[in-house]
Amino acid sequence: MTEEGLRIGEVDRRTGETDIQLRLNIDGTGAADIETGIGFMNHMLTLFAVHGFFDLTVKASGDVDVDDHHTVEDLGICLGMALKKALGGFGGISRYGFSYVPMDEALTRVCIDFSNRPHLHYNVTLPDRKTGSFDTALTKEFLRALVLHSGMTLHVDLLHGENTHHIIEAVFKALARALSEAVAVDSRVRGQLTSKGTL
Repeated sequence: MTEEGLRIGEVDRRTGETDIQLRLNIDGTGAADIETGIGFMNHMLTLFAVHGFFDLTVKASGDVDVDDHHTVEDLGICLGMALKKALGGFGGISRYGFSYVPMDEALTRVCIDFSNRPHLHYNVTLPDRKTGSFDTALTKEFLRALVLHSGMTLHVDLLHGENTHHIIEAVFKALARALSEAVAVDSRVRGQLTSKGTL
């Protein structure tokens, strides 16, 4: 938690494969400034910010001449790290969030628990291996990295859908809305919401 009580996480991560600066304000208004070098991820992270009412700034470069894998995975790592920093121990939040989001013929369900036990259930079968130039299998890799570095349990289910772009867009929008619900401050919660005393 930083400036004026806002919950903000910042990450500056450089490896031999990527260079990423990311800033997340989970108490934002949906402002997005995204440049990843991957057009499809720019689109997905922008709508994630808008529909979750998060302020998100991302400047990323990577070895996309090889493929998009390292950059997409590292974006998930950085977003997960920033989220965990912004939440500062999961105290005072609702902890759980869920959302159903339609995108034309596609319908997805996302459920979140900030349990400090990272787990991804991903029940999404995509009709196409590519949408534009984007490798659609990287959607799962992004989410896996996000989960591992944020401490959340995340369940993603495709209920139905035919268009690959619509399905992935519905996943990101549902993720944003479920996350917004899970990180909401609940005045009734003292510390972490758990009967065990600690997560």
